[in-house]
Parts: sequence; structure tokens; C-alpha cells
Amino acid sequence: MSDITDLLGKLSIADAAEAASASLIESVKTKGPVKSGLSENYLTLAASCSDSTTAAVALKTVSGLAALGVSAEPYLKACLPAVLAAASTKDRVVSAEGKNAAGSIAEHVAPFAMKGLLPAIFAALTVETNWATRVVALKMIATFGKKCPKQLSNALPEVVPEITACMWDTKKQVKTAATASMKEALEVVGNKDIAHMTESILKAITTPKEVPEIMHKMAGVTFVQSVQSPALAMVVPLLLRGLREKVTATKRQSSVIINNMSKLVDDPLDAAPFLPLLLPALQQNADSISDPEARSVTEKAVEQMNRLKDLASKAYSVRGDTSKLEAVFKMELPGDEISAGANTAIQHAAIVATTMMDLSFMEDVQWIKNLMGVLCPYCSSEDECKAAIEKVRVVAEGMLEVPEEEEEDDDAEELCNCKFTLAYGTKILLHNTKMKLKRGMRYGLLGGNDSGKTTLMRSIANNQVEGFPDSSTVRTVFVEADIQGEQSHLSCIDYVMHDPAIQALNIPREDVVDILATVGFTDDGKAKPLHAVSTLSGGWRMKLALARCMLQKADILLLDEPTNHLDVINVAWVKNYLNSLTNVTSIIVSHDSGLLNDCCTHVLQIENLKLNMFKGNLDEFVKIKPSAKAYFSFKESKLKFDFPQPGPIEGVKSKGKALMKMANCTFTYPGNDKPTLFDISVQVSLSSRVACVGENGAGKSTMIKLLVGEIEPQVGDVWKHPNARIAYVAQHAFHHIEQHLDKTPNEYIRWRYANDGEDKESLVKVTLTFTPEELKIQKTPFEIQFVDEASGKIQKVKKVVQELVGGRKTNKSKEYEYEVKYAGSNIDSGEYLPLKTLKKMGWEKAIKSVDLKIAQRAGLYVRPLSAKNVEQHLEGCGLNREFGTHYRMSALSGGQKVKVVLAAAMWNQPHILILDEPTNYLDRESLGALAGAIERYDGGVVMITHNNEFCSQLCPETWVMDAGHLETKGDADWMLKQDTKIEDQQQIKEVTDAAGNVSKLKGQKKKLSKKEEKQLVKKIKNLLKLGEPLNSDEEEFAIEKDLI
Repeated sequence: MSDITDLLGKLSIADAAEAASASLIESVKTKGPVKSGLSENYLTLAASCSDSTTAAVALKTVSGLAALGVSAEPYLKACLPAVLAAASTKDRVVSAEGKNAAGSIAEHVAPFAMKGLLPAIFAALTVETNWATRVVALKMIATFGKKCPKQLSNALPEVVPEITACMWDTKKQVKTAATASMKEALEVVGNKDIAHMTESILKAITTPKEVPEIMHKMAGVTFVQSVQSPALAMVVPLLLRGLREKVTATKRQSSVIINNMSKLVDDPLDAAPFLPLLLPALQQNADSISDPEARSVTEKAVEQMNRLKDLASKAYSVRGDTSKLEAVFKMELPGDEISAGANTAIQHAAIVATTMMDLSFMEDVQWIKNLMGVLCPYCSSEDECKAAIEKVRVVAEGMLEVPEEEEEDDDAEELCNCKFTLAYGTKILLHNTKMKLKRGMRYGLLGGNDSGKTTLMRSIANNQVEGFPDSSTVRTVFVEADIQGEQSHLSCIDYVMHDPAIQALNIPREDVVDILATVGFTDDGKAKPLHAVSTLSGGWRMKLALARCMLQKADILLLDEPTNHLDVINVAWVKNYLNSLTNVTSIIVSHDSGLLNDCCTHVLQIENLKLNMFKGNLDEFVKIKPSAKAYFSFKESKLKFDFPQPGPIEGVKSKGKALMKMANCTFTYPGNDKPTLFDISVQVSLSSRVACVGENGAGKSTMIKLLVGEIEPQVGDVWKHPNARIAYVAQHAFHHIEQHLDKTPNEYIRWRYANDGEDKESLVKVTLTFTPEELKIQKTPFEIQFVDEASGKIQKVKKVVQELVGGRKTNKSKEYEYEVKYAGSNIDSGEYLPLKTLKKMGWEKAIKSVDLKIAQRAGLYVRPLSAKNVEQHLEGCGLNREFGTHYRMSALSGGQKVKVVLAAAMWNQPHILILDEPTNYLDRESLGALAGAIERYDGGVVMITHNNEFCSQLCPETWVMDAGHLETKGDADWMLKQDTKIEDQQQIKEVTDAAGNVSKLKGQKKKLSKKEEKQLVKKIKNLLKLGEPLNSDEEEFAIEKDLI
């Protein structure tokens, strides 16, 4: 020991200092830190670095020892504060040696030991410290970026705030060094999603005015990779700047990015250091932003941050703990007493070991390589040292294990145990999530609309889920009623035989016939095996899909809404079938709570980009997660739909007055001998709330198609009030939009109503297309009477009407007359014929078309067809503006497409809403919102549904269809009780056009008494006699009374 003591003493002797320094370095190099005496005298060396008489040579000694590497490393850490301080002394030699020593330490430090140097470096970066010292400390960090990138990346949450503060320094040299250090630090982040943003983030820190533009770039980033603490350390400074900007749009963007990134944080403890910075700033914005939409976005980010904070408080930390490892090292290293030098070495070893733990360097060879040089001097042999290190490593490995939930105590075969990420386009649906499936179990898959339920099942079926067994190993079948247009002419048997999966299995036709018979496809049944699949109702289509899957003998069944369109009898059949599959695993997506309760052994919930598993059925799941009630309870729904109110109808003063009627209608499909409907008579008014129920194939949808004019009855009459607007959402709702999937929902609605509010979808009905007989009548000259103005005599002439121009007025008899153009006439308009005359001439369908267009235009007047108005309307029907305006319909889920169809039908403010199976594809929360919107809606509603809970909540009247015969039940007279006068409704007093201009509207005119009418006639005659102009009301009255 005396050797090093003597040599340290000679550092103050000018002539002997250089030789003493060289001898000291050589002694440590040959003898090691213990035998040379460095381990017990390193504090003396540190003191010499601060002593002006010995500083230069002592710092030179530190440089030489640092170059030796691992052996001297634990003891040089104590010298670093003095080394950094020396860089700013006035003595140029000492300053130069200090800078060299700092550079040598940074250059030669073992990568896993770098973290141990950071406390001394951070202490040297304070504002009070001399600028030259701070520059050297910042340069050390920049060196770490090149020499130990992974280790620096792991330390970025601590490093970035320290450098950021220096980037705002008033001293140019500090600012330059800090910018260079930050650039090196940001190069080691390791997140590919934001790697290209390095320059932008640097600019944002130093140039605040660039923040809004950089936030725009950041908002365009699609985050896919897991977000860990280094990436958060990189972007948090930028996000904080964005949150503190004055511009609301920038604040909003920051909130969106925070919300999106935080959902990809796998370990909540990664986010923990940043929550105290982000949460207060977000909360302040949530309280102060005036824009309701931006405030709502910020509130969502606050909610997400609080969720992350809660998770972080409960998370099990697997970060390396130096204090715990120090204790383990002391216990495992040989010897009863631990010297001061050994204690320093153990502290250093603990830092190295915890860094390896944090970076998952847990192999035995890695630990031996990085710790032998530090600990071997305190062991009698290399083997003894290796054994001690291995014992510590095993203990450390145990510290990294997260306690797992107890495995289920059953012997079921494991079919799948995988970890995967799932995206749809640019949207991440599931991120680094686990899925474990066992044979014979039935899993109910829950999640809100748009969460990715169907995408997950389709991806499993298409072998696109990483780690999921290949279909050749585990046969997986996706069950959906997916009849394609080009296959609709096939018979039920041929349709099944046409399926590629059935063909691949070489299943004989006889087996197909037998299986179809077991689910009800028989020659004397409602669904016949040789009839075309296009004739099947929704319920029978689903049963056909189930029969097809039964033939494939699957290991895993993927069922997407298997009870959609099914009546109570067939739902019971599906439940029994699923429960009988003791050797087949099922994953079921359904909004039918009864099915999930009666069939499921487990529940899989998609929430916050994770797939969470719970044992038990739906009721058991709700006990654990009460918030999940929203999946199946309408009343628990927090979502809200708002339908536009219908407004008044000319000539209708009572809500109970019929707007649609069917009288004694019988209908037979072409090719069938027996009618589908027999002698049906119904009527619908503004106060109607009707549920149409019945078995699959009973004729419910056919009756509705008759009512709305999609098809025509062979016997009986169908009537609709000429001014009534009708919204119809069909059972197979997607047919409305399947030709427009390349449009966004916003574009689709604006296309559909672009022609002055006329609905392009409603003008292609069979009932508005002329038959050959009608065309023949139209071309036949018809005798028309009129009064000759010159002679006053009644003239008769035979004419042919070429077309109805589109005008309509009311005559003295309060009947409608329609503007016509005669064949051969050059006059485009101005001539009118009564409704009764035109009907005789074969123009009844054209009259209906004119009425329809006029009614639709009236719906457009209050709300112009602007992109902004359509966007608000879509949000009122439950479709977020992100999907409504920025996503093409081809990228939307089934639930989102139904909302588009519903919104499109409701755009022109209909008086009657007709819904055929509205509960299909919508989750419970959306159903609850739909029920609420229907309750608040002032128009009439007719719905076909098998969801008893939904219709019983809304409909006091029921139409029961049984094999084509209709029976009405319930409170059929309730409409009379609802007979409120339409005059009592609040009148629309103003409208706003697309440019934001407000126009005042006149209320409905007060009906004049006979005395008032007589006085007004006298007044108008006097004004006309004097040649005075009439105001608009007077002119309208004069035209009505034939005064002009």
C-alpha cells in the first residue's frame, strides 16, 4: 500500500511528479486496483485533482488510469467532480488536463457503467457552474451517444431535461454544446416512428415560433411501435411547448398526440416520470380552452393520462434496484468483512448490473464479461468470482419476473398462445397483446364499435395474426352471412358446394343436403334447398352460413353476430348447437346478452389496445367490470344520437293522421305459386311507434318493401301523403352504400342529395318506373277542357302530355294541380292539369315522383348541404368526424357503415323512419343511443327487430306477421292519445346557409276569418285599381283568390 501512498505524495514535487504519475499508472495496470493500493487511496487522488499544486499531474494520472478500462473505473468516479471543475480554472495547463481527463473517462467508460457518471455530470450543468465546466460535461454526454448508445437511450428520461435547460442558456458556447449533445442523445432513441423528427424537435426547443408547424408534422405520424421512456423523453419537451402555445389548434394537436402515444405505452412505469409534467398542463387547458371540441379532445387526453397514472401506481416494477443488488453482492462475495475499496467496487457493480437488467442483458456470459474486471480483485480465483456473479444474476433474474395470474386448473388442450399487434390501415387496434385459447371453450369477444372485433376474427381466419397456429394445423372457420352478388342466383345447395373450403375438403353433395336438412332447409319447409339464395331472408342466410361451417368440422369457430336476423326459435337452436360443441373452440362477437350468458365460458375484452381475458359468462364479467354494462344495457349508454326533427306537413294538423297506408294488399314473388303476403292493411302516422315481429321468412321485410314502394302489390293499394318524407334503412343495409365505398361518408351524403335536396337513392324504385301499359296510355290523346280567355267559352281539345315539368300548386278545390308540357308544344311551363286528370292519363307514378322531390327539397331548406353541416349531422348519428369526413367507407367497420346509412336516410328530416333490423351490427352503447334518439324523435317509427328489449322499450304497438298474415297487438289506439296539434310544435324561425348567413322565416300564416278575408279582398282590389304594388303576402293571397 505504501507504494501508491508515496507516489501520490510525490505528485506535489515538481521534478518527481511526472515519473510518479507514470509509475502509479503502471502499478495499477500490473498489480490491479487492490494490490496497487488504488482501491483504498482513490479519495487522495481525487483531492490532488483539486489542489492547485498537484492538479495538473493528478488530472494527467486520471486520464491514464481511465485508459486502463474496467479495473480502475469504480474509483475514478470520485475524481469526476474535480475533473470537471478543473476545466474552468484560469490555469491553462490545469484546464487542458481537466478537459483531457473528462474526455478520457467518457471515451473509455464501460457502456454499462455510464449511468454511474451521470450524477456528477448533472451536478456540473447547474446555472451556477462556470460555463467552461458545463461545456465539458455536455461534451461527455455527446461522447456517450457514440460509445454507449443503448445505455444512453435507457437514461434519456433523466438526461433530456438537463440538456434542454442548457439549450436555453444565454452563453453561446453552452447553447452550442447543449444542442450538439441533444442531437447525439436523440439519435439513440430507437423508435422508428419518430426517428425522422429529430431535427424538428431540436428546432422546437430552440425556436418556439416553429412549434405550431412542427406539431402539424408530429400529428401526421402513425404510431405503431411500442412507446418506451426514451421516445417519451424525446417528444415530451415538444408536447409541453405545444400545450403552452396560445393557438388552440396547436394545443388540441398536442393533446391528440399525447392520447395516441400513451395508448402504445406497454409499461406504465415508462410514462411515470413524465406524468407530473404533462398532466398539469393538460388539465389547465381542459379547464381554459373555449372551443368545446378542442376542450373535449383535451379532456380525453387528461382521462388517458389519469388512467396511465393509476396503472403506474399499481404496476409491478422490474427496474433494476441498486440497493437490492448491493445487498445481494455483499452476501455472495467471499469474506466476512468488506473493505472500503470492496464496498466501492460493489456499488459500481450494482450500477452495471441494474443497467444490464433494464436492457435485458441477462445471459451468464454477459454478466461475467461486464463484472469480472470489477469484482475479481476481491476473490481468490476467477472461478470463485464467476460463481458469485452467477448467484447474483439468478437473483436478479427473479426480480425481473412479473407475478402471473394463476393458470386455470383444467387439462384442456392449448390451441393458441400468442402475442401480436393488429392494425387496420393506419389505425392500431391491438398492440403487443396476448391471446390464449383452449379447446372446447367458448369466448365472448367484447369491445365498442370500431375497436376491431371483426377485423381480429377476419385476420385469424386469413392467417394474418402473428403466432396464431396455421390453418393447416388448427382448422379455423369464420362464420358470416356473406352472400356475394355474383352467387345470389345459385341454389342453397350449389351455393354451399361453390365454397372453396367445401371443395378443398371434397365433401359430397349428399352430405351437404343432409346438413342443410338438419337446420331446416327441406322441400316442404319455409326455406327450400333448391331455391336461389337471393330469396332467403336474413335469418335463413345466417342458418345457411352455420350449415356451411358445420360441414368443415372446425377446431375453432369464429362467429360474427350469429343471431343477427334470427327469431327466438332459431336463437335457441344456435345456443344449443354452440353448447354441444365440447371439442370445438368458439370466439363469438354478439350484441345478444342472452347468447353470451348462456354460451360463454370466458370473456375477451378489447380495451385500450389490449385483449383482456376473464373467466365466466357475461354476468360474471360485469361483476368484475361494471362499466361493461354499456355493452348490453341501453340505459347505461353514455353515447347520444340526435336525429333532425321532421317539421310540419301542409294539410296535416294532427299527429294521428295517416301519412302512409296499405289497404288489402296481397303480394306474390315472381316464380312462386303461393303469395308471401295475404290481405295486409296497415297505416302509419307521425305518432306511430310500431314493432313488426315474426319468424324468419314470415314476410316482415316484404311488407315493409311494399309500404315504402320498393315493390308493388298484385292486389290492393299503397298510398303515401304527397308531402311526407320517408327514411328507410333496409335489412341488408350496406346495399345503400356498396357502390360508393371510395367516397367518405360526408362525400356520399353530399352526392346523394346534391340535386336540390332530391334523394338519388329514392328515385330508382320499382314503383316509380312506368309499365308498358302506362306508357301506352300516356301516348294516347286525352280530351282536356279549358275556358278560352277571349270568348269565355269552354273549349275541348285532345292532347298528349309529354312530361311533368316539376311544378305543383293548389286549385280552388284545395286539390293539387301539376305543371305539364304537352307533346309538340314549345312552351316549357305554365300549364297545369289536375291530379285526377293526370292519373287517368297514366301519370300517377310521375305525380308521386314530383311529390317526392318537392317534399325532399322542403327538407333541405332548413339545413343547406355543406360539408360542415353534413359532418355535424354524422356526429349526431354517432359517427365521429374523423371517420365521417376523413375515412373512405371501404375502411369503416360494420357498425360505422350502419351509422352512415342511418345518417344518410335521416338527412332530409323525414316524417317517418322505417328500420329493418336496426339492432344488427350496432353495439349496445350505440343501440342505447339509437333508442334515446327514437324516443326524442317527433316523427313516426316502424321497425322490424328480433331484439325484444329494444322494441319493448320503444313501441306500444306491435304488428305480428305469421306466414304472410298480419295481426296487430298492443295499444293500437295510443296514437289517438298522442293526438297533439302540430300547431303547438315550436316553429322554425330562422335558417343558416352554408356560408353562415341567417335568414328569418315567417311562421305559419294565421287563418283569416270570413270578415278579415272580405276586407283584404277589398283592399287588394283598390290597390290594383290605383296601380299600387302588392306586398308578398297580398300577392300570394290575390293569386290564390284569382284576383290577378
